[in-house]
Order: sequence, then structure tokens, then C-alpha cells
Amino acid sequence: MEFAFDLGFFGSLKGMGIEAGSVLMLAMLLILLVTGLPLAFVTLLVALIFALGWFGPMAVPLITSRIFSFVGAYVFVAVPMFVLMASILDRSGIARDLFDVMKLIGGRVRGALAVQTLFVAVLLAAMSGIIGGEIVLLGLLALPQMLRLGYDRSLAIGVVCAGGALGTMVPPSIVLIIYGLTANVSISDLFTASFTPGFMLAGFYAAYILIRAWWNPRLAPIIGEGETPDMNMTRLIVGLALPLGVIVMVLGSIYGGIASVTEASGLGVVGVILSTLVRGELTARLMRDAALQTLATCGMIVWIGIGASALIGVYNLMGGNRFVASTLIGISDNRLMILLFMMAILIVLGLFLDWVGIALLTMPIFVPIVKDLGYDPVWFGVLFAMNMQVSFLSPPFGPAAFYLKSVAPPDISLSDIFKALVPFIGLQILALGLLIAFPGIAMWWQG
Repeated sequence: MEFAFDLGFFGSLKGMGIEAGSVLMLAMLLILLVTGLPLAFVTLLVALIFALGWFGPMAVPLITSRIFSFVGAYVFVAVPMFVLMASILDRSGIARDLFDVMKLIGGRVRGALAVQTLFVAVLLAAMSGIIGGEIVLLGLLALPQMLRLGYDRSLAIGVVCAGGALGTMVPPSIVLIIYGLTANVSISDLFTASFTPGFMLAGFYAAYILIRAWWNPRLAPIIGEGETPDMNMTRLIVGLALPLGVIVMVLGSIYGGIASVTEASGLGVVGVILSTLVRGELTARLMRDAALQTLATCGMIVWIGIGASALIGVYNLMGGNRFVASTLIGISDNRLMILLFMMAILIVLGLFLDWVGIALLTMPIFVPIVKDLGYDPVWFGVLFAMNMQVSFLSPPFGPAAFYLKSVAPPDISLSDIFKALVPFIGLQILALGLLIAFPGIAMWWQG
């Protein structure tokens, strides 16, 4: 007796070519996503349908082995460690004291509070590599202060969202870790390559703020004498030394060759826990809430990874990787045009999908093409991370806007936030263009 998948719809899949199969697979993905089903379940369902319809039940073990290889990767342990670091930071006063220290150091410079907010964002990114938590923290700490002191509302909103999203580029970025996992490239090399571009983008933001403040002083008033925080020397030292200590512990151990990325993530967790202990903030409730948030976040990443791994595994078995490669290469004889087309695809996908899904769905297909074109996959990883910067701010589903909306004053709408992000998106695209035009910005360390 024949199985059901040999009949009807399943049987019709076998006779399809890869061109029709690709169109049908994409259509099924879009239709199911529109229904509101989570991306992880959509990709798993479509993968199962095509596995059974195209190959029969013998393909199922191949899918499960691919999933196991993804979730069993040792480097993946770094993801929950860095998420846990960010979760503990969210619940401690480290970010608050760091922000106060920066206000004290900044002095009476026009636009200084906005620039200091960016600097705090970079330090927070270097401590955890998580984006959502940084935007919420800055939305609670910096945004009310800037609005109270008379900063232009759009400028203040843009600084918080764009600064908080720098965690995509600044090591130890979770985006780079997932890319390294899917592209099978060195995560340490990715961290080294992204260091300069990340600070370059932060520099663009700071220059934009200072130029606008100079051009129109009403946008960024100078902080008055009574607006600087009253901090004693002990609090000043602790507020700056503890975050810098964690950063040195994580990045120093990686760049110094003392620990791998996975081992450094464990050191980072220890460093953050010790910091909260020194501050007298370490409680059972804090650790429990941080652990629950870590489980929820990592559960989402793992499920998306499982679905994407299954779907890409089936599609590659169908010959989809060869089809996509031949299609992209057939666009132009100029490899730069092919690269720009891939960047355009990532930007479009970033308007609708989460970065985890984009990385796990596209990189197994794009990275081999990039290698065939003669580009460095580490450099391409930095381009991908910069591209995801754009997706974090871009409407209609830019996560940064929704993170800020959750803590912003009621009179600030999503429309206000997205309008405020337009110039910062322009700076991100400028940085992406410079990285494409001058690869040495990222790859200088290779000589």
C-alpha cells in the first residue's frame, strides 16, 4: 500500500522542476507567515511538506541530522551566555551609573548628552552584544533626561534607537556569532573585522549630532550646572571600572588568545555576576528573572534555527543552492553587481523578518556564492551585520522602534519614532557603502 504522500498534492511535487518548486516554496512561506504563524513553525512545516513530497520519508533522517548538527555546535553555547549577561545588566544599576559617569565626564558641550548616550550604548554593546535590552535601558535612562533638558525630540529618539542597535556591530555581537555558526567562519575573526566598522558608525552618529547641534543650537541645549549628577569618588570609580572590567575580561581574553568566544562568554557572565555582587544588587529574584528571560530569548533563536536548518537542508537537496547560485551569477558578469543584489535582498527581507531567520535562511546559500566570487566570507559577515543595522531601524517592523515604544512617553507614537530614524538609516547605508567600496576598513588586520 502506497503512503499518502505519493498521492494528490504530494505526488505533484515530485514532477516539479527546481524553478517551479522554488516559487511554490516561497509562496507557501509568505502565505503561512501572513496567517500569523511563527517563523520557526512555518519553516518546519514547509520543510516537512517538501521533504515528503519531493523525496519521500527517507529524507526525514537527513533533516534531523542537519538540525542536530546546528543545535549541537559548541560555539552556540556563547549565545545563551551573552543573553544572560544582557539580562543581568537589564536588572542591575550598572547601566544607570555608567550613564551618570558619562554625564559627569562630558562637561558643558553642546550635544554632549546625546554623544554620551552613544558612548554608553557602545560600552553596553561591548559587554553583552544584545540589542533590545540596550534600547530599553537607554529609553528609560537617557530619553527622559534629553527631553527634560530641551533636546529636540526626533534627535533624542534617533540617538537612543540607533545607539542601542550598535550591538549588531560591536563585539561580542550575537548577530556575528550566528553568522559565524551558519557560514562556518571564525567568530574571533568576525569580531576583529567588525571592531573598526562598528566604531566608525558610532563616529558617524556622533559627528551628525555635533554638526546638527552646532548648526541649530536649539536642538541640543548645553547642560546647566545643576544638571550634572552628584557622585562621590567611590561611586565614580565603581561606575566606570566595573563595566570596563567586564569588557576587558570578555574581549581581552578573546583577542589575547587566552579563551575562545564560548569560553569568554562564560567569563563575561562571571564578571557581570561579580559586578552585581560588588554593588550589592545580586539577589535570587534577579538571577531567576534573568534566567527566565534568557530561556525565552534562546528558545526563540533555537526554534528559528531548527526550522531554518530543516528548510535550507531540504532546499539544498532539491538543488536549490545551485539554482540560486546560477540565477545570481547570471544577473551580471560584474561580481560587484551580484554583491549589491544580495545586499538589496537582505535589506528587503529585513523589512519583514527577524535577523535570526534572515541569517539562517540566506547565509547557507549566499556564503558559497560569495566565496565563488572571490570575496572574503569574514568581510561579507561584517556587511551582513551592517545590513541588519538597517533592518533594526527600518519600517514597518523595525524592532528598535517597538523596543523604544514600550518605554517611551505616551505622546511619542511609532510614526514619530520611525520619522526620527530616517537620518540614522541614511548614515547606516553610507557606512555600508563605504565598507563595500573600501574592504580595508574591516580587513586591515590581515595586512
